[in-house]
Amino acid sequence: MLLSAFANKPIQNFLSFLAVSEGLSQNTIMAYQKDLQLFQQWLMEQDIESFSVVTRTLIEDFLFFLNQSGRKERSNIRLLSTLKRFYQWGGANNVFEQDPTVLLKAPKVPKAIPAVISEQQVEALLDAPDVMTTLGLRDRAILEIMYACGLRVSEVVELPFEQVNLSAGLVQVTGKGSKERIIPLGEVAIEWVERYVKTSRPKLVKTRWISTLFISRIGRPMTRQTLWHRVKNLAFDAGIQGKLSPHTLRHAFATHLINHGADLRTVQLLLGHSDLSTTQIYTHVAKERLHQLHQQHHPRG
Repeated sequence: MLLSAFANKPIQNFLSFLAVSEGLSQNTIMAYQKDLQLFQQWLMEQDIESFSVVTRTLIEDFLFFLNQSGRKERSNIRLLSTLKRFYQWGGANNVFEQDPTVLLKAPKVPKAIPAVISEQQVEALLDAPDVMTTLGLRDRAILEIMYACGLRVSEVVELPFEQVNLSAGLVQVTGKGSKERIIPLGEVAIEWVERYVKTSRPKLVKTRWISTLFISRIGRPMTRQTLWHRVKNLAFDAGIQGKLSPHTLRHAFATHLINHGADLRTVQLLLGHSDLSTTQIYTHVAKERLHQLHQQHHPRG
């Protein structure tokens, strides 16, 4: 079913606001767009062609429809959050006269504890690339900087070459919401990044000028998908079993810091979390690991 241009205009204006005023990433904006278009599609199936006439009851019916369709509760909670932000923006900008989401509350879902690989597994993963090859040396530098700095995958592939100060041992990262943070590299990561910059990167760049630090085998900036496939394949080579996420080394970075005594506020700043509650999940991971070690090694565990 085609969506009317009239009904679609508030969505486009809202997405523009998120991009220009809020500075959200393209991936985040696309997630908002997908949620709103799903809602819009459902409204038109109910013969409703304007967001302005939506009521609280309609939104509750929509959420019930999604639950009956078998969607995960976490996805529906995120969608309700999208609708709340959409109507709050609409009210503040005189797009809508009323906010039908104002009395709607989403159920709280416990945050999933991320799977974290051990320090021994990290070492095996870091040793997996064949550093005698051009791409292997690049991959080693990537893994080292991800683990040393706790970077998101998007932050790694978009990292500008000029924002890596090897002499000072610092990386300036632009994270979510265009927020910048400065992270220390550490001696080992500095060594591998220096080797990559001197040996591999010139071979990959050739005569072109490319702003990002890490380059693909065809001489272009790497994509998130390429990086994720490389990490997944290297984890297989290292004998690491189980599900890995693109955030595997980021999770390991945070958990291992806490295991070694780092305070939560410091880890929050290094990860670039705006809310301390987001960082607190790693204290649960660390406690669970200590509990497992106690059971495994204590005679009365």
